Amino acid sequence: MLEKKVNSVLFNICSIITVIALVMMLIEFFSRGAFPPARVGLFYIIILIMYSLHKELLRHFGKKGDIQKKGEYFVYLWVAITLVLYMINFLSKDYFFYSDSGQRLPALSEITYTTLEVCAVFISTRLFKMWINKLQKMKKAVKVVK
Repeated sequence: MLEKKVNSVLFNICSIITVIALVMMLIEFFSRGAFPPARVGLFYIIILIMYSLHKELLRHFGKKGDIQKKGEYFVYLWVAITLVLYMINFLSKDYFFYSDSGQRLPALSEITYTTLEVCAVFISTRLFKMWINKLQKMKKAVKVVK
């Protein structure tokens, strides 16, 4: 029960940090360099990894059905927002990709990297889940043979 509460708190922390990181990155994107880079990506990804690993460990070592699949919303949100920003940049003819002086603006690239990192975290946790399931099946098979 305690671990389920911890997981809920970690999800809430991830949600808050997601909103803050997105807002900071969106401000950076739409301001076209008027604000410094958010530089929150590494911190955000580490928090997300902690939540994801805790969720998967709890799912496999806790009671079945205790953990809901809420984490996927982070992936959907980042992918959707990144796609929309690419469309906005495309329709504005790279207005948000280059400054008035012709320098490349980092915001869209940083958002893209963060989105890819979020996807990598959730793909990794799915692979971890598959690996744990495989180990559990092998363990059951060994018990049957004995």
